[in-house]
Amino acid sequence: MKYRFVGIALTALLVTVIDGCGIVRSMGKDPEGEELSRLEALPNYKNGAFVNLAESSDSTVKRWLFMRSRPATIRPSQALPWVKTDLITLAAPAPTIVWFGHSSLLIKTGQGNILVDPVFSNHAGPVPGLVTAFPGTTNYHAKDMPPIDVLIISHDHYDHLDYRTLKKLKDHIKMAIVPMGVGSDLIYWGFDPKKVIELDWNQCATLPGGLQITATPAQHRSNRTYSKENKTLWASYVIQADNYRLFYSGDSGYGPHFKQIGQQYGPFDLALLECGQYSPNWPWTHLWLGQAAQAAVDLRARLLQPIHWAKFEEADHPWNEPIEKLLPAAEKLGVQVNVPRIGEPYTLGDPPDKTVWWDFK
Repeated sequence: MKYRFVGIALTALLVTVIDGCGIVRSMGKDPEGEELSRLEALPNYKNGAFVNLAESSDSTVKRWLFMRSRPATIRPSQALPWVKTDLITLAAPAPTIVWFGHSSLLIKTGQGNILVDPVFSNHAGPVPGLVTAFPGTTNYHAKDMPPIDVLIISHDHYDHLDYRTLKKLKDHIKMAIVPMGVGSDLIYWGFDPKKVIELDWNQCATLPGGLQITATPAQHRSNRTYSKENKTLWASYVIQADNYRLFYSGDSGYGPHFKQIGQQYGPFDLALLECGQYSPNWPWTHLWLGQAAQAAVDLRARLLQPIHWAKFEEADHPWNEPIEKLLPAAEKLGVQVNVPRIGEPYTLGDPPDKTVWWDFK
């Protein structure tokens, strides 16, 4: 009995130490109680989990991570080029977008500053060192951000919802907009519940400055632990600011929802669409080679900017393959593509950036 109590004490001490490092807390908290009851009443929540519009499932795992064939170019051989921009003084005569690699974006508008899926802790996951950022992608931090009028989160995966980043930004965020259920994570991490808006697909929030944010469908999944999947919702977003319309895909496989969104909310001045981290292990929940170009056509977007690439190694394709495969597909479909460097501002209405800065192995 004495040894049992010693074991319990050691386990409690270990959990305390780990949580002191933020690992346990970074795993977040699933909805429960009244919040869970509210989710269970939604039409897209069935049998204890959220479901996609067109239910399907990814293929069984074809290559275990420790057995997979990894190309030598899975990570860049040198630091990625980047631009240092003073984000606080940056003017925005029209919506101005600054990309920080992967899916992290700052959108400055005359109606407010929008921060999307920020990950500035330089790794994606609860444990530092497992999924590390590429060299050249770690030069922007929470302290570089201007005051944030609205934080937008697409879903609860670690490469989009980062505990350490949000902990630093929390007091500088006026309002957070998240998919249904994800508010439980933010409130668990200390956000004021009055400053968190949860949206279901096709629900809209209008902020005091006039920004309109609408959550729209995506084809993906959610989880922060392996044992609990799809307990929170995932979403794409329509952003209306300064008489412009932007679309942010979050993470999503290809499906009819892109055309439906284009018909209902388009046309768009800019579509920010994922183009990387695809794999035969999950062919249904991410856009495959070149599919972002077709999604841009479906959305009726005047300009496409690729995201979800050039920061983390999350699949076994060469790091710059997504952009090299996307450009010819876009050209074939007549889609204009903007590919700025990390930290390089782009203002809607300007000519797209076509500099080939990724042409190295």
